[in-house]
Amino acid sequence: MAIIIVGLIVLIIGIAISRNTSPIQRYGGPVKLVGLGVIVLGLLMASVVQIDAGQVGVKSLFGKVQNDVLKSGIHMINPLMEVSRLDIKTQNYTMSGVHDEGLKMGDDAIRVLTADGLEVTIDLTVLFRLTEADAPRLVRETGVNYVDKIVRPLTRTKIRDNSVYYEAVSLYSTKRDEFQNRIFKSIEDDFKKRGLFLEQLLVRNITLPQSVKATIEGKINAEQEAQKMQFVLQKEKQEAERKRVEAQGIADYQHIINQGLTDQQLQYEQIKALKEIALSQNAKIVVMGKGNTPLILDTKN
Repeated sequence: MAIIIVGLIVLIIGIAISRNTSPIQRYGGPVKLVGLGVIVLGLLMASVVQIDAGQVGVKSLFGKVQNDVLKSGIHMINPLMEVSRLDIKTQNYTMSGVHDEGLKMGDDAIRVLTADGLEVTIDLTVLFRLTEADAPRLVRETGVNYVDKIVRPLTRTKIRDNSVYYEAVSLYSTKRDEFQNRIFKSIEDDFKKRGLFLEQLLVRNITLPQSVKATIEGKINAEQEAQKMQFVLQKEKQEAERKRVEAQGIADYQHIINQGLTDQQLQYEQIKALKEIALSQNAKIVVMGKGNTPLILDTKN
């Protein structure tokens, strides 16, 4: 459009020069030709539009948005139309307390109040994309700056609205996935109504107040000490049980031996031992006394 305006200006100058009676009148014709050429060039350039991959073009004529979209490639359009290029690839919007991690400078984390009245800080990333068929409606109703008008405020509001149903500790631990799914469902419907498709919602970090963190750490340490003591007690019980079983086994053994050994059995075992001694190559003297136990002398030394 700017080139067309420049061409019109040059054309007007050429006409003015042609009507002049001064010697520069002879330059009026060439200047008009240059102006016409610039206008034609501007019309051609304004009529050819290139849409890059991953984008769609939304046409508007004198402020009226057209319902059809231009897909990636080269298109011939009315040179008076304006084309807004919109990204349809997956986009992410991060709100974080880490400096320069999100799109906003400084701390952009979301601070919410939980059911127990505590303030919790949440870092969040939203993955979304523009629905191609809804691009004209989005431009007509919201404009091209839909991130600041829809994505950011809607996400922050829904997180605050849903956090009041959870206690701080549950939000940090057992209810985290449930909280994330609940936010996803509530945001997904609102995004869809405005021509956006929510792909994923990532609760990246939940920061509890320092007092709550100290309480949780103390509870965890106490639980670990209790588990350690329980393990020691269980080990001692097992050792005591092992010793009891061992003692019972020894007692049972002695009881069996005492019941099974008779005088005849002992005499039989004695005879067998004497027989082995007699067959031995070592020289020995066996002194048989009046008692039942003989005296064995080794004559080898």
